[in-house]
Amino acid sequence: MPANPKLLAVILGGGAGNRLYPLTQQRSKPAVPLGGKYRLVDIPLSNCINSDILRTFVLTQYNSASLNRHIAQTYRFSQFSNGFVEILAAEQTPENPQWFQGTADAVRQVLPHIRDWGIDTLLILSGDHLYHMDYRGFLERHHQSNADVTVSVIPCEPRAASEFGLLKIDETGRIVEFKEKPKGDDLLSMKVDTTHLGLDAQEAQRRPFLASMGIYVFKYDQLEQLLREDPAAIDFGKHIIPAAISSRHVQAFLFDGYWEDIGTIGAFYRANLDLTSKIPKFNLFDAEAPVYTRARYLPPSKIEESQINDSIISDGCIINGAKVTNSVVGLRSRIYKGVQIDASFMMGADFYQTFDEMRSDLDKGMPRVGIGEGTIIKHAIIDKNARIGKNARLLNEAGIADVDGPGGAYFIRDSIIIVPKNAVIPDGMII
Repeated sequence: MPANPKLLAVILGGGAGNRLYPLTQQRSKPAVPLGGKYRLVDIPLSNCINSDILRTFVLTQYNSASLNRHIAQTYRFSQFSNGFVEILAAEQTPENPQWFQGTADAVRQVLPHIRDWGIDTLLILSGDHLYHMDYRGFLERHHQSNADVTVSVIPCEPRAASEFGLLKIDETGRIVEFKEKPKGDDLLSMKVDTTHLGLDAQEAQRRPFLASMGIYVFKYDQLEQLLREDPAAIDFGKHIIPAAISSRHVQAFLFDGYWEDIGTIGAFYRANLDLTSKIPKFNLFDAEAPVYTRARYLPPSKIEESQINDSIISDGCIINGAKVTNSVVGLRSRIYKGVQIDASFMMGADFYQTFDEMRSDLDKGMPRVGIGEGTIIKHAIIDKNARIGKNARLLNEAGIADVDGPGGAYFIRDSIIIVPKNAVIPDGMII
């Protein structure tokens, strides 16, 4: 389907990102690093570019400086096209004196900026999902069915179903019932037979629910009406979609590929570590659907006398005499002699230290940026620019599920050790 000149995409940057804290301590959720060299926002933006959707707004209000910088340095379209990726941060105006109160309220508040483009179709996406999707099929389904709203849905297992909006459809694909994050009997009442959607009997039994992916296409005039009809409606899942189902034509679009909501530390950790699998669920090597990010022009990684097993090593790393297993190692990482890293995500660094800076750190007794000699790390997320000293042990051998370390030097969430951005772990520390 050719590009629609009256189509615009909006990516919802999310709120404070509390479930991803402390990764969101100094950045917004869409700016959280992913897969060694990307950021979460690169996923929906790459899907848009690969779907020939070149006009996109990213809505955010928390810690947006690093996201603004990433967008400005990465997504620059030709001056001869009208393509753009632009941040729309929450702004206080006489009409809207408050910050964004929810997903629908965020879109409501930026309608004046969207209205200027004279569109008839608005694609609404989330900034914290991991998936490949060609939105052209989604949009084609929306236009062919002449729906007012189309919701992308995915078959879902019972253990995860209560975390999503669940729906039922009729034989035409029209959504006839929707419940946001149901529990107990409400959850059981949302079971459907997914064999008629193309799943075999075994797969249908394993995934008997239809979950909303938080991805919507609206006829723009209908969206404006829905937002105007109920000024108290602040969330798409809780308010706008149920209201639309009762009063308008709302269709479902079935997506049966890999899709992961990585809004929690546990989900984020598992999604990143899966990239090191022999056949990962999310394919970074798909030439038909590349993932775009900032071009940094870093040197190739230098690996000396090291053992690397089932891992991803990003650009510009220096690894000397270390053992890295089932891990993702991010940009500009420095890993010194005798280090062992297992099942961990090291995000890397924003800069290289000069020799003078490293000498100065040594004189002050401060660990250098990177991981010092003899340190052992398992089941951890090491955020950018972290300084981890020599002979430290980050293992969580006590099996603690959740704790905040002294002075914010580290955190444990879902039994995963997290060393925040710019944190310092001294020599010999045991976590």
